Amino acid sequence: MIAENYHTHTYRCHHASGEDRDYVEAAIKAGFRVLGFSDHVPYPFDDGYCSSIRMSLAETEGYVQSLLDLRQEYRRDIDIKIGFEAEYFPKHFSKLLKHLSDYPIDYLILGQHFSMDESSGIYFGRATTDPAILTAYVDQVIEGMETGAFTYLAHPDLINFPHVEDDGTTRPNTRYLSEMRRLCEAAKRLSMPLEINLCGYCDRRNYPSDLFFSIAGEIGNDVLIGCDAHHPKQLLDAYSIHGAEQLAKRCGVSLMDHLTLRSPFEAMK
Repeated sequence: MIAENYHTHTYRCHHASGEDRDYVEAAIKAGFRVLGFSDHVPYPFDDGYCSSIRMSLAETEGYVQSLLDLRQEYRRDIDIKIGFEAEYFPKHFSKLLKHLSDYPIDYLILGQHFSMDESSGIYFGRATTDPAILTAYVDQVIEGMETGAFTYLAHPDLINFPHVEDDGTTRPNTRYLSEMRRLCEAAKRLSMPLEINLCGYCDRRNYPSDLFFSIAGEIGNDVLIGCDAHHPKQLLDAYSIHGAEQLAKRCGVSLMDHLTLRSPFEAMK
């Protein structure tokens, strides 16, 4: 079993369930030493757009206060960290950091679900054969990593692009290989760990990908496991954790024992 998990959601994102306390108690039962909460960040969109997959700006204070209270209450049992999962949306990113700077946030993780902007952008998890979308994903992820605001990259293999050539063979898709290598090389240069995401196992998604993490293994990226828990029971899912550990072995990846958090506010200086 892993000892640290930094990818945990709450009911505030509208697609997770369970009270904050339930996640803490499940993590203690599972034997975690560190539990990081990283619900979907409340982005300050300026066009009146209201997201259905993240908390509102007004809920930030309640989220943070709940976790501060639980951190104090369970201080002898587990180390609770306060963070968010965030996309890098260039138009709104500085406003986001300014909003979060009023709170004691420990870290951000980069989870690039959409291109450029949620309200008008493309969802990168939707299957596509368009190489421009693949390139756009890698470009935006690298730009996000280069801000220095993020501690690690969640589900780096989220992009749903064919892994094999469409010619009747099982040869790896050369464009996918090239773009994922570019992403992994940038992550290595920037000392940005990559996540084997367990939610992909739970929901039978296109990730985690053996091909992607084989590239990460060749390049020597830092890799960790993230539960991406949307329900407390997912923190007790030893089967998925074992699956991720086996993937790491197959792909020649060494899993990190401990993650050092980066303050997202260093990027503001």
